Amino acid sequence: MTTRHRADRGPTTPADTPGPLETHQETAVTMTPEQSTWFAETFDALVANVNLAVLGKDHVVRLALTAMLAEGHLLLEDAPGTGKTQLAKAIAATVQGTHSRIQFTPDLLPSDVTGVTIYDQGTRHFEFHQGPVFASVVLADEINRASPKTQSALLEVMEESKVTVDKISHSVGRPFMVIATQNPIEQAGTYRLPEAQLDRFLIKTSLGYPDHDSMVEILAGSAERDRSSHLTPKITTHAVGEMAVLASTVHTDAAVLDYVARLAEATRADAQTALGVSVRGGIALVRSSKVWAASQGRGYVIPDDVKLLAEPVLTHRIVVDTEAEFAGVTARQVLARILADTPPPAARIG
Repeated sequence: MTTRHRADRGPTTPADTPGPLETHQETAVTMTPEQSTWFAETFDALVANVNLAVLGKDHVVRLALTAMLAEGHLLLEDAPGTGKTQLAKAIAATVQGTHSRIQFTPDLLPSDVTGVTIYDQGTRHFEFHQGPVFASVVLADEINRASPKTQSALLEVMEESKVTVDKISHSVGRPFMVIATQNPIEQAGTYRLPEAQLDRFLIKTSLGYPDHDSMVEILAGSAERDRSSHLTPKITTHAVGEMAVLASTVHTDAAVLDYVARLAEATRADAQTALGVSVRGGIALVRSSKVWAASQGRGYVIPDDVKLLAEPVLTHRIVVDTEAEFAGVTARQVLARILADTPPPAARIG
């Protein structure tokens, strides 16, 4: 029985990869070495496929896929034209999923996002018409341009993967991932995302501009407007769910959990913060660290996984005190200092 993903065979299906999932179901133990190898090979195949459309951004692609497999969401703060839409399309194409794009504007209504119930005179029944949020990968473009009321339409679906309209809940399926963008340059006519919504994004990062060689390659293929349209799926959406379940079995030692807790507590106790990392933020760091460890072929989390992911997972959850902000202190600087002052565990507990 093989447990390795072979990209040349086409999309992975449950029948193709029974080994890792069956072992998890039968023994309920942590990830085995064979499962770790399969996970890492599959993850690398997904990254390589997305990299065909998003050039020169390997680390960001890995963060985005980590967010998906941790069943979380991604916030990109970037200037226009850096490939945010291309990234969302490429991920959806790679996992054989659906993709939708919502352009957030001041006049956008919550029902434009979630959907609406309409009375059908022919059947004399109310029918629910799904909104664009019903997709595997949803690109919420310039999310901070919509009113807080419309932004709040995403709160339930991002937390529970369902939409409630007229007291009836509708599941959006699995996998489900929101990739939201906001422009850090132009702030006219925008609404700052509330802390409660920022906390629902597992990872915040930016694509940035490509390096010189990647830029030249992009310009050479400028006649092709959508590079993601030619991507071949490497895995099914059902298998993505299996990978998420498998990642949750990665072992996290009590010493590592203690390290995460100390980091979160330090952000809350720091004199320069008005709001520190919540319990949800600590859970997000553990979940993403498990996926990252599995993507490296390990069935256990090490402190370096936590340190590497601390910035993209925790920075947007920290609110700097007003006086410190006036002095030029940023959340990134606060977190960097806390990471330097908080010693990682040197040995396992127990």
